[in-house]
Amino acid sequence: MTDTKWALIVSPTPQAQEAGKKLQPLMEWVSLDEADKAVVLGGDGFMLQTLHQMLNRRKIMPVYGMNLGTVGFLMNNWHEADLTQRLEKARAFKVKPLRMEVETISGASFSLPAINEVSLLRETRQTAKLEIEVNGRIMMEELVCDGVLIATPAGSTAYNLSANGPILPLSCNLLALTPISPFRPRRWKGAILPDKMQIGIRVLNAEKRPVSAVGDQQEIRDVSRVTVAIDRNQALTMLFDPEHALDDRIAMEQFVV
Repeated sequence: MTDTKWALIVSPTPQAQEAGKKLQPLMEWVSLDEADKAVVLGGDGFMLQTLHQMLNRRKIMPVYGMNLGTVGFLMNNWHEADLTQRLEKARAFKVKPLRMEVETISGASFSLPAINEVSLLRETRQTAKLEIEVNGRIMMEELVCDGVLIATPAGSTAYNLSANGPILPLSCNLLALTPISPFRPRRWKGAILPDKMQIGIRVLNAEKRPVSAVGDQQEIRDVSRVTVAIDRNQALTMLFDPEHALDDRIAMEQFVV
């Protein structure tokens, strides 16, 4: 622990700022450029924002979050006592992000990461019509729906769960492909796929029935095609208290009623 250099990253909310002041005298904090690891104060949204910033840096460091937000599923509980000991005992979990390649109606191309999920959502009152392929093979010629999402295990308890998608264990190497309010085929509940597979979604009648693609908090509108796969060139490391580990929390979510 004495050789590890820690940075402190604090959400701009008043609660997080006040907590940051309490932690300042407890350790010798360094800047992000000097740090080996980071403590993040805020909620799940701020943690996702921080992880995305890590993906854009040459040095992707482990992060230990403490919840000063609402749900805090990706965070440890907030308390300032025994901070050094908690950091020493924290368990590391690897999180593999998605990479979505997007083509728009106008011909523009984008490549964006997503840690929780990639969502395709209708932009107007008209339903979306989507063609779904897996590893280049068309699996569904037309899905009429409000949208569809591809979730990682880490994100399976977020939007995916709200859309009645499955909860995936953290170490399962699977992705959830979940429809959002499917109209036809009405009974299709989605699919669970090995994370080595590439999922392609083509928007049918894209100009008449516009669709946006969202990777966590980043949105691209008027898309014509989206390809999603695990980004094996980048991996994130999250640190959790042993009694508050992410894999345990994901497992326990299956028993919440």
